[in-house]
Amino acid sequence: MEYITLSLKKGLKTRSNLLSFKKFSLILKEKKFKKSFLVYNLVTLLEGFSLSDLTLVMLGAGNSTRFNLGVKKQWLRVDEEPLWLVATKRLEKMYEFQKIIVVGQQDELSYMENFANYLFCSGGESRQESLKNALEHVDSEFVMVSDIARVCASKEIISRLIASKGCADIIVPTLRISDTAFYDDNPIIREDLRLIQTPQLSKTSILKDALKSNTIFTDDSSAIKAKGGTVWFVEGDSSAHKLTYKKDKSELGCLKPPSNRALVGLGFDIHAFSNKGPLLLGGVKLSDEFGFLAHSDGDVLLHALCDALLGAAGAGDIGEHFPDSDEKYKGISSQTLLLRVADFIKKVGFEIGNCDITIIAQKPKINPFKKEIKLNIAKLLNLPPSKINIKASTTEKLGAIGKEEGVCVLVNTVLYYFDWTKDEDTNC
Repeated sequence: MEYITLSLKKGLKTRSNLLSFKKFSLILKEKKFKKSFLVYNLVTLLEGFSLSDLTLVMLGAGNSTRFNLGVKKQWLRVDEEPLWLVATKRLEKMYEFQKIIVVGQQDELSYMENFANYLFCSGGESRQESLKNALEHVDSEFVMVSDIARVCASKEIISRLIASKGCADIIVPTLRISDTAFYDDNPIIREDLRLIQTPQLSKTSILKDALKSNTIFTDDSSAIKAKGGTVWFVEGDSSAHKLTYKKDKSELGCLKPPSNRALVGLGFDIHAFSNKGPLLLGGVKLSDEFGFLAHSDGDVLLHALCDALLGAAGAGDIGEHFPDSDEKYKGISSQTLLLRVADFIKKVGFEIGNCDITIIAQKPKINPFKKEIKLNIAKLLNLPPSKINIKASTTEKLGAIGKEEGVCVLVNTVLYYFDWTKDEDTNC
């Protein structure tokens, strides 16, 4: 009894351990686990063990090719927050993890950093490569790995995983099936089948070793099992349905629809003339006699438009995405840059509402080209021409623009969050 008393005092003297004890007490009340499992967890708690030896890894670097909505599923907005953030916050509230690592695509990491103070890690070509990249940053004894696509994972699943963490090399939530099952043309015993879910909780060293294989595994338990490790199953939850296809949206009862808020961006750019043509504005050639002095083709209108779109999305500016210090952008078509920006804007969960463009130039004359510029921008952005407005003005011969030294463009854009709740054909 004296040992228990001393250990209890030791284990509860920090806030994190006190919270761990309270959560452990809730697990005890479920009465769904063997005494040996509970004893293991109680002893480690009493010895001062806190859940600070557990890292959370959230995988979200996929291309969402099966989702087939243009918008990547990890960037669907729940109110105003992206799905990856909602899924991560949901698990973060359930436990005090030592560290939280979110895996995303390389070109999205700086944008993701705007939303939260997690450790962000670049993904690989496959789920397995992404996980291996994340594990390089894990130094805790245990690691919990989840797919962002399982955004509605319940607290009960997390509690079961943690309560069983000492029982095997990996703890896995599973679902039994109730329907008759066939493999090829033959029925199989459905009681022998399990549907594997995430999150999964592993011993970090075991998982790292298992993933050294050249074999591609679809989840952590398959890799550890193939390496000869032990697997322990706990009861899963149908609420942890994985968002893979469009039709899966209806299974995610924990999510709110996206906000209908409009986000406004302002873009500005100015370029001096050069003696070398052609002069391009909005992707349209206005003159062969002179052009713009610039690292790219100098299309000042499309540069300002890129900045306006990035600004509305809170995604920096054109210089951050396409720095002029990088030789690969030297002479690049600004239409190519706009297409890349528009693709990024769409993938991270936005729809373009409209673009209002003001061209300020003493020369050349803009009015003869306004319609052609409007139609070209509408085509590039895949918008109706009515959503693109072109205005032209001069400075009444004042300043550098008035002295015919260059052109200035101002652009206002409006973005909306992509509405993933709309009814669509889900026969996929």
